[in-house]
Amino acid sequence: VQLQASGGGLVQAGGSLRLSCAASGRTFSSYRMAWFRQVPGKEREFVAAISMSGDRIYYADSAKGRFTISRDNAKNTVYLQMNSLKPEDTAVYYCAASSKIRYSGSYYRDGHEYDYWGQGTEVTVSS
Repeated sequence: VQLQASGGGLVQAGGSLRLSCAASGRTFSSYRMAWFRQVPGKEREFVAAISMSGDRIYYADSAKGRFTISRDNAKNTVYLQMNSLKPEDTAVYYCAASSKIRYSGSYYRDGHEYDYWGQGTEVTVSS
């Protein structure tokens, strides 16, 4: 599967952005999806993940209450709605896909579990 992330940009603190990740192929519903982010010089960080059907969702503590992950299997797209953005949310955001069937949240949070990655979309939050 090929992933194309979009929706990043420059926003003031307290603002909102909606990231999208469009997937190619006809089996999007067979992939659990996730968003990670990375700041240059730092390790990649888990942000949010969603199961194949959307019935299980996981967030990093930093994202809880501010970010919402969702998916539309009919449109082969996963979204990340980001509200109340903070300067520390500044990063390149990557979407990722995995076909592995897992039931534990720890697997959803592990970047090594994902086989496919988008190219990244840059988010900059100014103070």
